[in-house]
Parts: sequence; C-alpha cells; structure tokens
Amino acid sequence: MAEPASSSAAGAAGIAGWKAVGGIAGVAAGGAGLAAIVVMLMTQPRSPREWAVGLICTVLGSIAGGAAVIQRFDMLAWTHSYIGLAGVLGLVFACGLPGWALVRALFTYLEKRKDKDLGELADDVRKQLRGD
Repeated sequence: MAEPASSSAAGAAGIAGWKAVGGIAGVAAGGAGLAAIVVMLMTQPRSPREWAVGLICTVLGSIAGGAAVIQRFDMLAWTHSYIGLAGVLGLVFACGLPGWALVRALFTYLEKRKDKDLGELADDVRKQLRGD
C-alpha cells in the first residue's frame, strides 16, 4: 500500500509552501474576492468595461489597503493564529469596499462630462472645490 500524499515529500513541500506564502496571501485574496462580490451585487455595473475596472480596483483596494492598515497598526503578528487570520480577512474585506464606490463615482462624473477635455474637467473640479 502506498503512503498517503500528506506524508510524502511533495505533500510536505505543498503544505510548507501554503504556510510560507499562501496562508496570508490566501486570506488577502479571500477578503478581496468577497469585497468585490458584495459591492458588485449591491450596485450592478453598467457595462463590461466598468465591471472589469471595478473588479480590479476593488481587489487592489482590498489587498493594498488591507496591507497598509496591517502595517500601520503593526498587526502582522495576528497572522500567526487562525483567529488572527479571520480578523485580517475581515480587515482586508472592509478595505476593498470603498474601491468600487470611488470607481462608480468617477465613471458617473466622467460620463456626464464626456465632451470636455482634461483642462475643462480640471476647471470644473476646481470650481466645485471652491464652491463657485
């Protein structure tokens, strides 16, 4: 009878690889994916292009924003336990939610002003910020 795969060298290497890289990365990817699913179900994209850009921005917002918050508040030690990983997953999830909202707002703003060039858009933003 053959040995189970978990006790073989390949199985041990796979588990070590998951722990070394995939554990934290898997949690970040899970949080990013969940954030993207939630926001896209709540506000449907209007076009395939908006869907793709929104997905990319939500995932990057989750991963980069979550990493920045974890680094800023020195929470890397949390990743050494399952409870801590669950907390990090929630944090990464929450950091991705604003990404989709910002992309939707930008798409809407630019769609309303699609006949203007970059200088005119900058003037509009400047006027709105001043309250003119």
